[in-house]
Amino acid sequence: MTTLVVLSVVVIVALVAVLAAYLFIVGSQLTRVAGKLEECAETVWTIKANAEPIAPGVAHINHTGGVVAGALPLLFNMAEGIVTGATYEPTPESAQRPPARPAMGTRRSRLTEAVGYRPDGAGSS
Repeated sequence: MTTLVVLSVVVIVALVAVLAAYLFIVGSQLTRVAGKLEECAETVWTIKANAEPIAPGVAHINHTGGVVAGALPLLFNMAEGIVTGATYEPTPESAQRPPARPAMGTRRSRLTEAVGYRPDGAGSS
């Protein structure tokens, strides 16, 4: 009889210990969640405070966006007209390529002009 009572008390104590540990873990997690929610609330209030000066100008921004959106088909047609003449046509492989030339034409050095040297002799004393 006493063994049965002792085992019952041990089981009850173990059950209470497990429940206490469970409640401690859940309580600490809920405390962490509450802290994060508090930080989120502060962030939301900061965003609201920063957005309040912008709110009166939103109607103007939307109007300007509407004007730009209305002009897009016209701009698209103008761009299509420009691009039509600039379509790339590859040259046939049998065509002779002209020799490469610098894009800026004849190269010259301004360093020689800076010191007064003229290779062709013009302007030198």
